[in-house]
Amino acid sequence: MVPTPSVRRADDCGTWAVVVLRGEVDLALVPALREIVDALIAERRARMVLDLEGVSFMDSSALGVLVYAMRRADALGGALRLAAPCEQVRRMLELTGLDTVAKVFAGVPAACDRPAL
Repeated sequence: MVPTPSVRRADDCGTWAVVVLRGEVDLALVPALREIVDALIAERRARMVLDLEGVSFMDSSALGVLVYAMRRADALGGALRLAAPCEQVRRMLELTGLDTVAKVFAGVPAACDRPAL
């Protein structure tokens, strides 16, 4: 069974704000994700981890929000980290080169434990 698409703020992990995504992340879910990113930036929370463990699919509009989030976080001296992407999402990140600009980790704890660069 495919999880219902959703995006929500989770408890922070140290100094990192955690955003949990589930299901298929596509054009329908992008506005909610962008709203959370904008709220974090407005709070000057520029260190973000996206928990992708429950994501089964991600389209190009979702990748666009990842780039948007990376740029906004970088402008404030922060970073965007990605945790536990499935194989499909990992391949998309590799094909687009986003895996070279956003750090990818096995899970949220690993993403939070590493010092920001």
